[in-house]
Amino acid sequence: MAMPMRFDPLVDLDGMWTTQLAERYLPLPELPDARYECIDGRLVMTPAEVGTNSYGEIELAHLLKPAARAHGFYVFGQVNLTFSPQRWIQPDVTVLHALPKTDEEDRWIPAHLCTMAVEFVSPGSRRQDFVDKPMRCAEGRVPYFMRVEISRRLRHAAVELFTLGKFGGYDTLAQAVSGHRLRADEPFPIDFDPADLLP
Repeated sequence: MAMPMRFDPLVDLDGMWTTQLAERYLPLPELPDARYECIDGRLVMTPAEVGTNSYGEIELAHLLKPAARAHGFYVFGQVNLTFSPQRWIQPDVTVLHALPKTDEEDRWIPAHLCTMAVEFVSPGSRRQDFVDKPMRCAEGRVPYFMRVEISRRLRHAAVELFTLGKFGGYDTLAQAVSGHRLRADEPFPIDFDPADLLP
């Protein structure tokens, strides 16, 4: 008599993941600290980012928060930014123009509440990042996207701010590297030196 197959959500639900299934099965006990994102029902897991990026994410949130708050925006850390029940990503920093109305929205934040998503990248994260966050955010009509790249060893940081263009993709609004200031008037006044994000 054959042994019954053991249910493995990573295998058995591949291609069928939804927010409802994620509520039931995630996080996995053996992978509690992984980042769980989903593209068209396929779960994508990545380990926690490098410490330098985590430091930069907190610093960026502190730098953005005063002007964002003064202009009616809310700065969050990592959230489940949801485009559909089968598609969500987890930006490193997320700026909302409206707060979620329900507990469900608070867990699975609808993309239409998002003004800007921020992604931190590093040489190592490029090899393991299988989700094209700018493309997903542009498809979801998130008005702004910020990309931050930090190299602790080189003492270098670069920031690019993008806005949705006429043809559905993002156009560069502002950019700066360490020692220069990133300045923009939208979506709210932004003015900082990317070097401020380095530990």
